[in-house]
Amino acid sequence: METTKTKVLVIGSGPAGYTAALYASRANLNPVVFEGHQPGGQLTQTTEIENFPGYPEGVAGPEMMKQFREQAVRFGAEIKPRTIERVDFSQKPFICVDDKGDIVEAETVIISTGASARYLGLPDEEKYRGMGVSACATCDGFFYKGRNVAVVGGGDTACEEALYLSGIAHKVYLIVRRDVLRASSVMQKRVRENPKIEILFNCNTEGLFGSDLLEGARIVRFKGTDKEERFDIDVEGFFLAIGHTPNTSIFKDYIDLDSEGYIKVDGNTSMTNVAGVFAAGDCADPRYRQAVVAAGSGCKAAMDAEKFLMLEE
Repeated sequence: METTKTKVLVIGSGPAGYTAALYASRANLNPVVFEGHQPGGQLTQTTEIENFPGYPEGVAGPEMMKQFREQAVRFGAEIKPRTIERVDFSQKPFICVDDKGDIVEAETVIISTGASARYLGLPDEEKYRGMGVSACATCDGFFYKGRNVAVVGGGDTACEEALYLSGIAHKVYLIVRRDVLRASSVMQKRVRENPKIEILFNCNTEGLFGSDLLEGARIVRFKGTDKEERFDIDVEGFFLAIGHTPNTSIFKDYIDLDSEGYIKVDGNTSMTNVAGVFAAGDCADPRYRQAVVAAGSGCKAAMDAEKFLMLEE
């Protein structure tokens, strides 16, 4: 068992974690980054990114995260392709234990563990991920200009994504497993009145099909009843809007979380309820969940950590 001591420990990677590491490195804080189960975060599952500033021709998600990582390393960040599995924030320095049982003693911690999109659990979702299946209409909707797409979900997020896509796509199917929408009255009205959106109530997706790219979805209506019927819809984009799960469970004994598990921060800062522990990226952002926002929050977290350390001296 080894013990590492650091002024700044970054738990998680992605745009938030790597940006935090970059800023902390340039402040001569020699951060240590534990990349987690998915080094580079959700963007490593994205084929093309066209809405991040500085890439006028677009960039593949894995390539952009590789560049973020290299930039942090250039200024001195130590990157470990390992996962923090337990933390103790009740003492100083903070104690964190990784997946090999090694210990990190940290004067400050930046949590950037992200949030995982919820999927239906269909084998086809993985097959077509990045090739038609997406959990972010804002990120990927542009690729389906003039095409047919589907959104799964019945809440405000699903309605918002359907409305957003209606301004890009030829037609939008909104697949709702219940007989009503859970969205607010205003959102329901907008969706129902939009001629480009067709709501499929009482419907579940049983599968997806296509050769190399997604070409359609297999739908069942009134599943398990005497009115059960099956049909296919032709769609090239299939967007999941059934929520995200923040990757914060190992912090719940110490860090204040909201009802959905997102880390609560103090106002416009990255500060949590534990002095010296900061949060950045999607694990503390139930609203925007965009790479550029995550990167900005990583910058804030590093600057907050730097100020905290200065005041502690």
